[in-house]
Amino acid sequence: MPSYKKKGGVFTESALQTYLREINKIPLLSPEEEKEVTKKVVEGDAEAREKLIRANLRLVVSIAKEYVNRGLSFLDLIEEGNLGLFRAVQRFDPSTGYKFSTYATWWIKQAIRRALANKAKTIRIPSYMLEKISKLKSTSLNLLDKLERPPSLDEIAEEMDITAKNVEAIEHAIRSTGSLDTTGITGSDLIWALSSIIPDKKTLAPEDELEETYERESVEKLLEIIDKREAMIIKMRYGLINGKSKTLEEIGKILNISRERVRQIEKETIQKLHYIMTGEK
Repeated sequence: MPSYKKKGGVFTESALQTYLREINKIPLLSPEEEKEVTKKVVEGDAEAREKLIRANLRLVVSIAKEYVNRGLSFLDLIEEGNLGLFRAVQRFDPSTGYKFSTYATWWIKQAIRRALANKAKTIRIPSYMLEKISKLKSTSLNLLDKLERPPSLDEIAEEMDITAKNVEAIEHAIRSTGSLDTTGITGSDLIWALSSIIPDKKTLAPEDELEETYERESVEKLLEIIDKREAMIIKMRYGLINGKSKTLEEIGKILNISRERVRQIEKETIQKLHYIMTGEK
């Protein structure tokens, strides 16, 4: 792969220009070639893996351009985006029928956003707060199951026997570490993350609002990959369309399917999203 990083880790403008010139010479893959190459990657073909990475380096650059002037240099953004591309190549499953570039875009953006978030705030979470975070997630999920809709801030506070302000403090701690970081994420974490980004009447701190925006964009990009009906159910269930979540029964009436069928599709979709994000079934 062309190098864009000088010895000692010092980036230069000329290095960037050289890198961009070199990757522009790399031919893109046709849809047929992409299918063939991704199949070989799954089979462990190192040459195919390198070919797939090289063919998508320009994709990383185009995405990185969207995040300039947010705290990281353009070259740093490209480096982080390339790490996301590597993860996408490692985890991509061509049998799902998804286009690789669509799948890779999510991973590239996620890697860049995570780097920006880490740059903006590096906070060590104390052990007592980790316990509160765990309790908040479990409480939120229990209420979600009980109410058949994402719980409000006040409902979570009442269930935990704490103030709404304390709930906000715990959520701030979660956002500080990145609630959609895919390292060690579980299906429950994913459900909680979906629930947590529903617009609330409470006013977020600017840094939390930025992180919430990143999370919302990440989820929306992820939903572009899956079946349209599955995506619609998730969007309606978690208020991602107009900020208002719908019950299983309401969604069932809209889609002309049973309440239980909606619940089943929701569960299957969460599992699918978890697999896409982690590669773990």
